[in-house]
Amino acid sequence: MNRPYAEVIGDPIAQSKSPKIHNFWLGKLGIDAEYRACHIRPEELADYFAARQDDLAWRGCNVTMPHKQAVIPLLHSVEAPADTIGAVNTIYPAFDRLLAGTNTDASGFLEPLKSDLDQTHYYRMARILGTGGAARAIITALADKGFTLVVAGRDPAKARALLDELAPKGEHHAIHLPHFADPTDFAFDDREACLDLVINASSLGMQGQPPLVFDWSHAPPGSIAYDVVTAPLDTPFLQGARTKGFSTIDGLSMLIGQAAAAFALFFGQPAPREHDAELRAILAS
Repeated sequence: MNRPYAEVIGDPIAQSKSPKIHNFWLGKLGIDAEYRACHIRPEELADYFAARQDDLAWRGCNVTMPHKQAVIPLLHSVEAPADTIGAVNTIYPAFDRLLAGTNTDASGFLEPLKSDLDQTHYYRMARILGTGGAARAIITALADKGFTLVVAGRDPAKARALLDELAPKGEHHAIHLPHFADPTDFAFDDREACLDLVINASSLGMQGQPPLVFDWSHAPPGSIAYDVVTAPLDTPFLQGARTKGFSTIDGLSMLIGQAAAAFALFFGQPAPREHDAELRAILAS
């Protein structure tokens, strides 16, 4: 049998950090396998899966933009929470090599918040900036954790539709993204025993993209700023949060967390997370 492998597919794909992450873990564990990047265009998806399904060395793939929803009709099953999120980022050959899809973005996003989520709060609110694929996973994950959500997008109607689809039971709010660009003199109440998040779930602030304009007067005291962007790692959004005294979480936290869940599916062993500091240094260099 050929050497086992997994890969990440997308269009484009050169920017993906997934090969560095998975190959780092494979090396630490001494597993004789590899993880690749594979450029697949939308019209090539069906042929890609037909070929990989018959390749016994193929252990699965991660899926990045723009394929996270387009792959769903090509799968034999869609597992939780991907069925709720409506997007798949991890595919693997299950019983009889039938293709199963899941989503590890939600668990990866929540991982660095675990100590906060383990506490009891009388109120939880998240301001989510963006309405793309990452936002779908984040909305689903936080709604399940009892958050009241404010989703801001360049198209408020799309933000409202996401909330109606993914978090229909809560009293959530959809607003226009530029609302957060202007200062506010809103007087926040006592936020003790509350958990407030401000999340950039968009590509704004990424290299080659327009900046994310957010005025930190919109963030309650004690908020946590979380940016899913990984290039640059220390975004102006996070820098602005720190200047106002807020704690921050960068995009590598979610990226490594979601990769770890996929790694276990592909290679049958937990990722060696005791080496996270070394991995982060490699990815940030």
